[in-house]
Amino acid sequence: MPKQFWLVKQEPEAYSWATFLKDGKAAWTGVRNFQARNNLRAMKKGDVVAFYHSVSEKQIVGLAKVAVEAYADPTADEGDWSAVDLAPWKALKNPVTLEQIKADAILKEMALVRNSRLSVTPVTEPQFQRVLELAGMA
Repeated sequence: MPKQFWLVKQEPEAYSWATFLKDGKAAWTGVRNFQARNNLRAMKKGDVVAFYHSVSEKQIVGLAKVAVEAYADPTADEGDWSAVDLAPWKALKNPVTLEQIKADAILKEMALVRNSRLSVTPVTEPQFQRVLELAGMA
């Protein structure tokens, strides 16, 4: 099965790419939206994840890989919630901004644009390749 591609959003003030790099791995917990939870559950070990700084920066800054597939979210007091473990893979040479994404014929259809409230979204392979091109890494 081909690798899947994803995007996770995080406020840099809460958990930045730099902190993620320093930590070397992170449990992706606290997702409390059913669609986003189902996306976490669909992730497979080795899938590539774009790390997006939301709110203040609004840009994709790095790439991670799924290190551990979905498990029960230890931060959930009630309900059926899931978490995954992510490991940083590489920083983007040039961050890809939301402005660039919205202006791009391929990327403007991303779930990031169409459903901006969702914190975990799938990314198609052509969209992922286009992000790499815009980041100067293709």
